[in-house]
Amino acid sequence: GAPSIPGLEVAGEIVGLGEGVDDAHLGQPVFALLAGGGYAQYAAAPVGQCLPLPEALTMIEGAAIPETLFTVWTNLFERAHVADGDAVLVHGGTSGIGTMAIALCKLFGVAIAVTCGSDEKCRRAKELGADHAINYKTADFVSEVQALTGGVDAVLDMVGGDYLPRNLQCLRDDGRHVSIAVQRGTQAEIDIVQIMRRRLTLTGSTLRPRSAGFKSLVADELVREVWPHIRDGALRPVIDSTFPLAEAAAAHARMEGGEHVGKIVLAVAREGDGR
Repeated sequence: GAPSIPGLEVAGEIVGLGEGVDDAHLGQPVFALLAGGGYAQYAAAPVGQCLPLPEALTMIEGAAIPETLFTVWTNLFERAHVADGDAVLVHGGTSGIGTMAIALCKLFGVAIAVTCGSDEKCRRAKELGADHAINYKTADFVSEVQALTGGVDAVLDMVGGDYLPRNLQCLRDDGRHVSIAVQRGTQAEIDIVQIMRRRLTLTGSTLRPRSAGFKSLVADELVREVWPHIRDGALRPVIDSTFPLAEAAAAHARMEGGEHVGKIVLAVAREGDGR
């Protein structure tokens, strides 16, 4: 039932209301999570998936928040139950997910180790607040994680495939592994006895197919727990670059090239003012 137009996150001004939506929403600046349709001048979103855009953020920054914020919060802080004093491993440390994970971990007292594909990206990840950054192309991340942290309480994994058994070796006893993507494949071979003996938890989720009701509940929790940090300017997305909507293909080429750090944002011109 999702639109065929791409785009899962937007920021803008509410210019129209559906049936049953309070008139007070009209004209509000918001950022919103969508099931699709964001690559357009006008997009529709369930009101429960819209969060107020604070004065501390620009529209460009607001557009770079929803999908990564919802994803990291639901998977790392809810499914993996990380809390103050825990340590986590996140792959793709300079991706949109990785940079949001770094920011949230800094806010909530969670130590974070990340993997990156170059020494330069490792340097950037540490500048952004990662406690440890490992170049997975030149070092074995399992041995590095163990040496640097003694093991982590949770792994947020976007890689899948043969990374899964290696991720489990990074976990402390009672550790939690959360899968959110499968870039290296959907199949993995694991040692079940290791899971039993060390009481490990394997879980995962996908966000886009979840109901509007679920996403609205997450939005409510984010307003309570995270929005104050956004309002105060303590949580800001990392913006790699912006492109006009008409140059979306160039934006995708930038993303596919793998050199970006943080989010790539498409800016939609507003009728009449050239912005």
